[in-house]
Amino acid sequence: MVSLVSSIWTPATIVSVLAGFWVLVMISVPIIRWVAGAGAERVGIASGVFAQVAVVLVALASTLGWFTLVVVVLIPVLGWASEVLGSKTGIPFGDYHYTDVLQPQVAHVPVLIPLAWLMMMPPAWAVAAVVAPDMPLAQWAIAAAAFTAWDVYLDPLMVRWDFWRWKRGGAYLGIPLVNYVGWFIVAFAITAVLSLIAGAFGIALFDGIPHAPLVLVFLVTWLLQFVGQFVFWNLRASALAGFVAMGLFAAALIVRLGW
Repeated sequence: MVSLVSSIWTPATIVSVLAGFWVLVMISVPIIRWVAGAGAERVGIASGVFAQVAVVLVALASTLGWFTLVVVVLIPVLGWASEVLGSKTGIPFGDYHYTDVLQPQVAHVPVLIPLAWLMMMPPAWAVAAVVAPDMPLAQWAIAAAAFTAWDVYLDPLMVRWDFWRWKRGGAYLGIPLVNYVGWFIVAFAITAVLSLIAGAFGIALFDGIPHAPLVLVFLVTWLLQFVGQFVFWNLRASALAGFVAMGLFAAALIVRLGW
């Protein structure tokens, strides 16, 4: 019986089940808001973040083993630190601050924010690993750019829902372009730090992560964000911009994988 259960509930099966649950949660967010009214989407968003984090971590643990714990700690901690610095000083993202809408918060940064870094950075690593194999510096840059492309979708929606506010606005739908420069720099730095630490333990981070499930997370996020913003949230400009930004990496994946 034990062997039968272990043969059925393999890491791949667990990832598939969690991924299916995550997709269902993300699809339900507009329905939750429609049924329960404005503000209810926060429940769906929080559930979606935790579900996606679960997918990513189980996938990572299946190949990285104990080093997954290092990833779990360092990405949120470094992401949170950059958000604290950014919201207090304007460096490196620009002049913004979080509202009280998302709770709980630590040092005025919602707990969900560093978890969002955790749920999307490993998928960005997988994209880079597939697109630029055996090219460490290029991988760091591609991963940072792929992660930043996601924020082309994210920031306009979060501002619309008043999760954070920009003091002076900016060129992209009221968001300053320096925000995206900051995202790239911080994502590049976190990626480099994790890659170098992994290397010190003889682990090739970009080779060691499970490419297929994490690439799938990136692609599903790309499509779901487009549908959500274009169809449900009436944010068609950011829907199209995000579709193109993340779509560049989707196209590179398609070419590289020969799909």
